[in-house]
Amino acid sequence: MTIQDKFLKLATDNAPGQEVRQSREADFLRGDLLEGGMVDFSHGDVDAHEPTPGAFEAFAAGVEEGGAQAYTEYRGRSEIREALAARLAEFTGAPVDATDGLIITPGTQGALFLAVASTVARGDKVAIVQPDYFANRKLVEFFEGDMVPVQIAYQDAAEHEAGLKLDELEAAFKAGARVFLFSNPNNPAGVVYSPEEIDAIAALAARYGATVIVDQLYSRLRFEGATYTHLRAHPAAENVVTIMGPSKTESLSGYRLGVAFGPAEIIGRMEKLQAIVSLRAPGYSQAVLRTWFNEPAGWMADRIRQHQAIRDDLIALFRGIPGCKVRSPQAGSYLFPALPALSIAPAEFVKALRFQAKVVVTPGTEFSPHSADSVRLNFSQDHAAAVSAVERIAALVERYRA
Repeated sequence: MTIQDKFLKLATDNAPGQEVRQSREADFLRGDLLEGGMVDFSHGDVDAHEPTPGAFEAFAAGVEEGGAQAYTEYRGRSEIREALAARLAEFTGAPVDATDGLIITPGTQGALFLAVASTVARGDKVAIVQPDYFANRKLVEFFEGDMVPVQIAYQDAAEHEAGLKLDELEAAFKAGARVFLFSNPNNPAGVVYSPEEIDAIAALAARYGATVIVDQLYSRLRFEGATYTHLRAHPAAENVVTIMGPSKTESLSGYRLGVAFGPAEIIGRMEKLQAIVSLRAPGYSQAVLRTWFNEPAGWMADRIRQHQAIRDDLIALFRGIPGCKVRSPQAGSYLFPALPALSIAPAEFVKALRFQAKVVVTPGTEFSPHSADSVRLNFSQDHAAAVSAVERIAALVERYRA
């Protein structure tokens, strides 16, 4: 693979928010989120929901402190890591080693890059769920690993399951895959893996000596009735790298913070690479992590209620479109509806949405080649604006219905 080929694999045309911000004709100012204005579902609107109380004050205090906060250890300031380790251990149900087993990164995207780079070399087979977060595939291809797809039948699975095809996962391990990469809750479908599915993943990974990288970015934003099982707490779990961070859930995306925790050997490799790529997560921003998992009582429950109300209204609108199929997400802030047959190609419909309806969505092919009829929406938006935008999607579907 040539260097040009490697970077072609990293195409960012449909990256969250990218198309809108690169376009001169896009009216993406905040004031345009009035009725009929541009709504960008490619990422969450952090202006629509209040950030964690005290976040900016913690950031400002870090700035005031100066060098001690600006130039932390490469893996993050030790006293912040110690506080995080205790909170993450309580949340996930297994101990976290603050000294050797945890690293603070420039966003969860940074954590994902470091984790894949630390476990995948040229020719290594990597099992990847389809559909799943688009960067998973791109990073494996960039590091010249060989993808082994594993499907989730999320549309047809039971309500409490993601629909992982366990026979395909075992076949991937038998074929030589020694890394399994997936998100839970799934991005884009918002489904959560059942305890039985997590049991099977842990057992298979242990049997075949595989490392598992699990992106749990939205594991706090769980809706009513959803149960969640942390893979790292499973008795059979060994080489598990867990990625989390304050992001859309807390309206803190702009601080660019993530954490990864897992085996000391892998975290050590990630730190060595981070020291070359970015030195550390933004020093002043690290101070904001003092507010993470430390919100006022009831704050997270209220955030979940707000998002569940938006989810329910949008689901009702999509289910009112004849031929549209959408599963209600159990967690996170993504919808992944499969649209009915249209008279234009899916990529052209995505463009039509932008120019005719002022709605930006991410095409389903970013997440799986099997998802051309789907689009992804991040519904962490202003509630009324999101409803208006989906009504415009419905109208455009009827205009182009086959």
